[in-house]
Amino acid sequence: MTIDRPSGRMLIPRSRRLTIDVLHFHRKIEVCAHDRQFDLAHVASLRTRLRNRISWSLLFIKAFAIVAARRPVLRQSYQFWPWPHIYQHSDNVAMMATHRIHNDEPWVLLSRFERPEQMPLPALQSKLDRYLTEPVPKIFRQQWQLSALPTFLRRLLWWWNLNITLSAKAHRSGTYFLTTLAGKGVTIQDPPGYLTSNLTYGPLDEHLRCRVTMLYDHRLMDGSFVADCLIEMESVLNGDIADELKKLVVPADGDGAENPQNTDTAKGHSA
Repeated sequence: MTIDRPSGRMLIPRSRRLTIDVLHFHRKIEVCAHDRQFDLAHVASLRTRLRNRISWSLLFIKAFAIVAARRPVLRQSYQFWPWPHIYQHSDNVAMMATHRIHNDEPWVLLSRFERPEQMPLPALQSKLDRYLTEPVPKIFRQQWQLSALPTFLRRLLWWWNLNITLSAKAHRSGTYFLTTLAGKGVTIQDPPGYLTSNLTYGPLDEHLRCRVTMLYDHRLMDGSFVADCLIEMESVLNGDIADELKKLVVPADGDGAENPQNTDTAKGHSA
């Protein structure tokens, strides 16, 4: 949506402030990016047979959480205050960039999923549906309130959550971040994020393959480790996730079929 504004100087819209904050803290992380082509033909075939669709974004979120549960490094964060050290979080918390329209303004807000590896896919989808449909000031209450504050107060709260209250950092800020525009047929080249691991994936091609990109904090892990994580994530999607989808498929004569390249419910949006 394009907002028609008068010419000349204007205040930064409330709807853009949180995105600007994410970019501010994204620049403070030493990130590198690796990508891999995932073969998702098997998963896409199962997904077409679901009576109630599961978002592709949630399949990736749960697959990564399963990998991160096995690989603690993916739950670590590099902390520079009060001295350089590493902090390891006990749980996975996924943050998904979610596009909403509120008061005729486009917003990018962060949907939170705690311990997604332990949640059934329908439960994850139900939670995502709430993030997509309930009023923004209600379902994103804390972010809505934060967006109303002046910049120096917002940045102070962001910094406090990311650096001081480490035991609560995962709950408030997450341990990994996903954003995508695959539902619009677009691949994000350089996904922004403020956490150790940031993910994005592109649209499925004619062979039901897609490019999956992981940005990572090079202070905590190396490229070979990330390559292994991407390989394992593809295996989990075609293994654990596919097995769960099999239990959700409708009979062959069911009416839940759809195109395997259909538009995602969760249109993550790059800041």
